[in-house]
Amino acid sequence: MSEPPRILVVDDDPVVREVLQVSLEEQGLVVLDAPDAQQALQRIRRDRPDLVLLDLNLPDRDGLAVLQDVRRESRVPVIVVTGRADEGDQIRGLELGADDYVSKPFSLPEVAARIRAVLRRVPAPP
Repeated sequence: MSEPPRILVVDDDPVVREVLQVSLEEQGLVVLDAPDAQQALQRIRRDRPDLVLLDLNLPDRDGLAVLQDVRRESRVPVIVVTGRADEGDQIRGLELGADDYVSKPFSLPEVAARIRAVLRRVPAPP
């Protein structure tokens, strides 16, 4: 039996992280979390999550810069989940390598469905 996908939730808001954790764990996913860019990059390198949910408004660095760093090092799928709903940010995020973009406030079932959709398209890591 395969292990459930591990999702890294990167958001500076502890309430958002907790709500996503509870909801995604109810869907059978394993949730890791990071409150800032530095910890997110460390967790991606160390824990090798199957997918990253990335907020763009992080306290120590812009999420788009984090996305660029992730893409230089990894092919892990990234879904941007952020309050920045500006079309320019959406386009830039997708062009920098995000696999999807969800604006806050978001629907928990929609986020879970988008995670499943991205994971279906991405081959499992070796």
